[in-house]
Formats: sequence, structure tokens, C-alpha cells
Amino acid sequence: MKKISALLISLPLLAVSFSALCAKENKTELFGYTDGAQVVSVNEVTGRIDSRTGVIYSQIVGDRQLTQLKMNLLLPRNNVKKPAIIYFPGGGFTTSDHDKFSELRFALAKAGFVVASAEYRTVPNLFPAIVEDAKAAVRYLRAHSDLFNIDPDKIGVLGDSAGGYVVQMLGSTNNEKEFDQGEFLNASSNVQAVVSLYGISDLLTIGEGYSPEIQKVHESPAVTEALLVNGAAFNTFPGMTITENKEKARHASPIYHVNGNEPPFLLMHGSADMLVSPLQSAHMFEALKDNGQKESEYVLIKDADHAGIKWYQDAVISKITDFFLQKLGPIEKGAEAKRLDL
Repeated sequence: MKKISALLISLPLLAVSFSALCAKENKTELFGYTDGAQVVSVNEVTGRIDSRTGVIYSQIVGDRQLTQLKMNLLLPRNNVKKPAIIYFPGGGFTTSDHDKFSELRFALAKAGFVVASAEYRTVPNLFPAIVEDAKAAVRYLRAHSDLFNIDPDKIGVLGDSAGGYVVQMLGSTNNEKEFDQGEFLNASSNVQAVVSLYGISDLLTIGEGYSPEIQKVHESPAVTEALLVNGAAFNTFPGMTITENKEKARHASPIYHVNGNEPPFLLMHGSADMLVSPLQSAHMFEALKDNGQKESEYVLIKDADHAGIKWYQDAVISKITDFFLQKLGPIEKGAEAKRLDL
């Protein structure tokens, strides 16, 4: 029995001695793993990114249905509080495919941001559901900032096309409480930076400057901005064009909410966009300047069409990343936070 005890006691000592040996020697050479191998050194220039999918950020209980709205998250793995960016996708007010634009979302996550992508209610749901959902997404992240290691004072938003409309509405209604509905109402829905890609600022003039044929489309009661604000023809209601109730359309348009409480905007548009007029971004930029927002920018991408391949290029992604870093940064480096400079 004494011999067995002595053996048990000596095993930990043997393990310690072996570990010390491995620490002193090159482990690959010690075990012969280098025979025939190409030995490559890798520098640690970027950290790990975790993902969380299907996070329910809002639940709307209707008379006959329950709607659960979801977001996906990209989370840089470190122990510091980070700025967050919420991406709202475009889709002509009829879809909200929040899994797209992965190139841009991953670039922002690599730069150190927590990046969420959120769906929202679309047509046939009427305005202001789309804005209520977007504000609910902001409140959810702010209310759960500790869970996701988010700095609650630094939340930016990003959107393209109809998603650009969404984020412009968020930025232009900072401090307005009308559209705050649902849960986590003690958390603010204000945002600290806005990036709108070929977005809509005025529902009354989306086709401004285009041909008579395109202008006629926007005069139809079936065009999506009319459906968003007025609804589809049904029963005794024949439908309504967007211009038939201009007061209602203005209330649903970001540009008419600009009052000086806006955060910095980056408005980007393509000079060859034939779906949403570049004048939408130009007019919004002027409205922001006229109301004292001097940190905003308007960038026109030469020959870029609506949602085309130019929007996925490094130059565009770097411009957006740099803007968010300037307005929401700097991003602190934590125990495992190593940021890749784009």
C-alpha cells in the first residue's frame, strides 16, 4: 500500500516536470511534427467574432396573430464595452431580409463594433409600424447593453434603400416619443450616428428628376410608398396616391422631422440610381446643414446604380467604417481585443 501511495504522489511531480520541459523546448520539434511540414508563423492581428442568430427583440400581439421580430448579432469577443451598429435592410418596403450585406457587417465587426441586423414589419403593415420596430430594436440593445458588452451611449444605425429611410427616420426623430411603442420604454431610442445608403428622405418626391414614365409610377396608388402610408385598396376604399394626403406623407418622411436634434449623418447615393433619386440624399443633407448639423456628409458615388456591385467594394466599406469610428469611437482594446485596421 505504501508503494502505491508513493507512485500516486510522484505522478503530479512527473506531470509538472514534463510541462516545464515542454515550456522550455519547441514543442513541434520535440515531437517531430515539423518533418515534411511547412512551418508558418501567424501574427495575431484580429480577434474572434461570435454570432447570435434569431434573437427576438420585439413581440407584437395582434387581434389574430403574434409577430416576433428578430435580429442577428456579430459580437467581437473581448471584455470591453463597445459601440453598436444596427443594420436595417432595404427591400422596397415589402421585405426585410436582414441577413444581407454580410461583407459590410463583418467588416464593421472586425473593426470592433457589435453589429446587429434587424428585421421589421413591412407592407401591408402601415406606417408607423416600420419606425416603431426600428426604435424597439435600438431600445432592446440599449436595455441589454451589459449582456452584449455594448456602450449604451454609442449606438449607430445603418440602412440601404428602404432601410436608409428607416435609419433616417430614427435619426431625425431623436427625442420624439411618438414612435416609442412596446417594451423597454425606459431605454432611449436615440441614436448617435446614421449611415444611409441610397435612402429615402421624402416619400412625396422619390422619383424627382426622373422621366415622365417613372414619375407616373410614383403617382400610382399601388406604388409601395403609397401602400406604406395609405394602405391597399379594400372594400369601399379605392386606394390613395402618396400625394393625396400630403400632410400624412410628410409626417412619414424623415426630412420633415429635422429640427436640430439629429446626430451626424453620412448620406451616400449613386449618380446612376434610377430607383431612388439622388436628390433624396442631397435635400436631406441641406436640411441637416440648415438646422445646424455640421458634422454630416453627403457622398455621391460616380456611376453607381441602386444596390449594385459598387456598394460592396472596399472603398465604400472603408468610408462607412471610418465614419462610424470617427463618430462612435475610439474603440477601447480589452483583454482579447485586437482590431484589424481596414
